[in-house]
Amino acid sequence: MERQHRLDDFGLALEAPGPAKPSRTQLPALPGVWEIDDGFVRHPLLTDRLLRALPFQLDLARGGLDTDLLVVLPTGLGKTVIAALLAAELLRRHPGKMLFLAPTRPLVLQHADSFARWTPSLQRARFTGTVRHAIREGSWESSDLVFATPEIVVNDLREGRYDLKEVALLVVDEAHHAVGKYAYVAIAERFKTERARGSRLLAMTASPGGKDERIEEVVRTLGVERIEARSREDEGVREFVQPVDVEYKWVTLPPESRRIQERLTTAAHAEARKLQKMGYLRKKPITSLSVKDLIALRSEIFARPGPMTRKFGPLYHQLILLHLHHAQERLETQGVSPFVQYLERLEAKEKPSKGDKAVGKLPEVSQALEEARAFMALGKTSSHPKLEALGELVEATLARPSERPAKVLVFAQYRDTIQGIQNDLTARGLVVERFVGQSTRDASDKGMNQKEQAKVLSGFRAGRFPVLVASSVAEEGLDVPDVDLVVFFEAVASEVRAIQRRGRTGRSSLGKVVVLLTQETRDVGYQKAEARRETAMKRIVRRLSADARRRGKETENQPPPAA
Repeated sequence: MERQHRLDDFGLALEAPGPAKPSRTQLPALPGVWEIDDGFVRHPLLTDRLLRALPFQLDLARGGLDTDLLVVLPTGLGKTVIAALLAAELLRRHPGKMLFLAPTRPLVLQHADSFARWTPSLQRARFTGTVRHAIREGSWESSDLVFATPEIVVNDLREGRYDLKEVALLVVDEAHHAVGKYAYVAIAERFKTERARGSRLLAMTASPGGKDERIEEVVRTLGVERIEARSREDEGVREFVQPVDVEYKWVTLPPESRRIQERLTTAAHAEARKLQKMGYLRKKPITSLSVKDLIALRSEIFARPGPMTRKFGPLYHQLILLHLHHAQERLETQGVSPFVQYLERLEAKEKPSKGDKAVGKLPEVSQALEEARAFMALGKTSSHPKLEALGELVEATLARPSERPAKVLVFAQYRDTIQGIQNDLTARGLVVERFVGQSTRDASDKGMNQKEQAKVLSGFRAGRFPVLVASSVAEEGLDVPDVDLVVFFEAVASEVRAIQRRGRTGRSSLGKVVVLLTQETRDVGYQKAEARRETAMKRIVRRLSADARRRGKETENQPPPAA
């Protein structure tokens, strides 16, 4: 399959404000809106022979001309292309501008660079935290296309630097974030009150969520009237995409890790029983408690009537139980080394709470930590059997005959695990780089700034190294070309995160995903939860899409109002 467009180069140079924007010639609409020339889209505001005329993309863009639209489309099927098609036609018809919102700076730059190739005649501006507000204010007036992080726009609107009256098209990328207090919510409310006649909102996501209330909140917040969902298997889509093969590879904890696991389980059960005697944690079995349950417990404790002095005890045991849960999760799904590092960071905290101090003093935890350090000192086996399985997978993928050098992308949830994976694969003679967020915890765990992230991604794309180990920062939206293998080092309970991770492969060639799972650990429950939520998400989206279509037909069939 011929690729629709080149992937972004992550250019970091900021565009200085240009001169006052010249008036754009308003051309009459073409009979077919977007003409097709030898399989490519032709439009006065789009680069000729660059965007392929894929029917499902044109169909979705056409729907956005008539009404506000939420597009649910798997990662890699060209949601940004749909936004470009719609923007080109709306800006040809109207004198306004497009405001394209994305949750991260790398995504903002990525989308801006794509539009620079597709719509070179239009003036662009990029609003992120690295651009001073004086420059943003001037660029707003002179630009046809504005790409921004939502927090920046919220601050600018609050300060009155500009308004949304000129916005002919508001694009909300990764629209599943439009819930709660996220900045998308405030911008959508402002757009509803200020929008011009004929303006449109296009929301895009690969994964809106697995619960009715979550998806309905997104739809309600954005005020979209139409929902269009497509899957890789749908007619009109499947002939343009590459299949993705998903495999689950199981491993078993060694006896040493099992003994440590049993000690932690004993300690956790003891803390949970203390809370039960206080009247808490009585709705679910102790073995079924999740991080969300333990975080919700804190709010429940505060909400109970009575003086604060009566809440200190439950809060103390809640914190200990939460730490035990995190420690056991690292042991089971990440390895002995991440488990030890977690407890050592608790000990090293500058201002630890009583609960922080108490965890390491529990007899079971103290014994578990001693056994874990002894296990690591032997150095006979890996910190976790997943590391052996991962090494074999990566070596087999890179050794396979191919027309081009193979690429492997490994996702891991925790920074400690990422470092361990990098060290383990490097010891096998492989060239490996990491890709993490900007926050720095300590000298041994430094974050990566925007330029460092861009340099690593550029090197991975260019084939200067074959393996990239990444945190969740690489899950959402970032385009990495021709990845042969994506590995989940652990199961993720979130259907949103799982869909985003899988979407990093199968873009222009056959994709393969391997999920590493440990038997009789939290991996099992997380995997089942993700599968259940993803199935529910697809069902809910289809239903909402059908309901929106039905309402649209009912509106069309209503007689016009009497004169």
